[in-house]
Amino acid sequence: MIARPAPPDACEKAVGDWCGQFLRTDNRAGEEAPCMAVAYSAGADSTALLLAVQRQWRGRVVALHVHHGLQAAADDFEARAQALCASLGIELHSARLDATPSPGQSPEDAARIARYGALAQLAQQAGAACVLLGQHADDQVETLLLALSRGAGLPGLAAMPGRFMRHGMCFGRPFLDLPGATLRAYVTSQSVAFVTDPTNADERYTRNRIRAVLSPAWERCFPGYRPMLLRSARHAAQAQSLLEDLARLDLERVGSPPSIAALQTLARERQANVVRYWLRTSAQVAPSAAQLGELLDQVGCCTTRGHSIWLKVANGFVCRSGDRLVYRPSI
Repeated sequence: MIARPAPPDACEKAVGDWCGQFLRTDNRAGEEAPCMAVAYSAGADSTALLLAVQRQWRGRVVALHVHHGLQAAADDFEARAQALCASLGIELHSARLDATPSPGQSPEDAARIARYGALAQLAQQAGAACVLLGQHADDQVETLLLALSRGAGLPGLAAMPGRFMRHGMCFGRPFLDLPGATLRAYVTSQSVAFVTDPTNADERYTRNRIRAVLSPAWERCFPGYRPMLLRSARHAAQAQSLLEDLARLDLERVGSPPSIAALQTLARERQANVVRYWLRTSAQVAPSAAQLGELLDQVGCCTTRGHSIWLKVANGFVCRSGDRLVYRPSI
């Protein structure tokens, strides 16, 4: 049976549901309602988001536009964003970036890192409570397929969260359960124009290859597969949440930084879970599977006072200091 497409006003409902779940809106008397920021590229998805958020937060919405400087069409995107925001009476804040990738870094990663930093800074300057992003269910499926291709663990298989913090700013994705077609239908119903990024057809970019080649193949083999993959991502996210709860409990047990002797009392799987959690929360680094396996081997062999531990992780080293593991960033 073919699922019916969601009605266009599903966009507005999704924004309302997200705010009800993740945002405190019960302002005390005399408090000003929080300002909501929308990451607005002038494309179809972010246009749908801007229109839906305006319906929910009329008069308390700002648009944030990031000009990456990577293509000639970027100037037109910015001009179109300015024109629509002016017609809607929405204040637009723009930032221009140099998102040229570093050696060995993909263009997608470079642009994403620069974009989040710029959005957080713009939102903070505007006094926004949160930045909403226009990623939708099709993007979520592509993220999961990309994670599978890379042999990702649960954090990767959980795909994109509905809410997260970055650079001290709250970010949200209200549309993760809506297909892209619903967003475009909503924009069309409002008779609002949007731009199409010409790089979306460039199959040099991994996501575009997934969209153009892999997704149609999956659809031919497994018609209507997207809701099933979204369900898998939600299951992975739930499991990852439980693992993080266990890691917090184990970190209380082994200490931070972790006691080597206390780590050795845990099963290897729990050692891996708590060490990964400790490194991510205390040093903002993530070891590869090979690095983590080598580190746990060294921890298991650490039975004498003179035994040393020294392993490179990201831009620093995990080493032994007394009876504990510590992380030392490279200087």
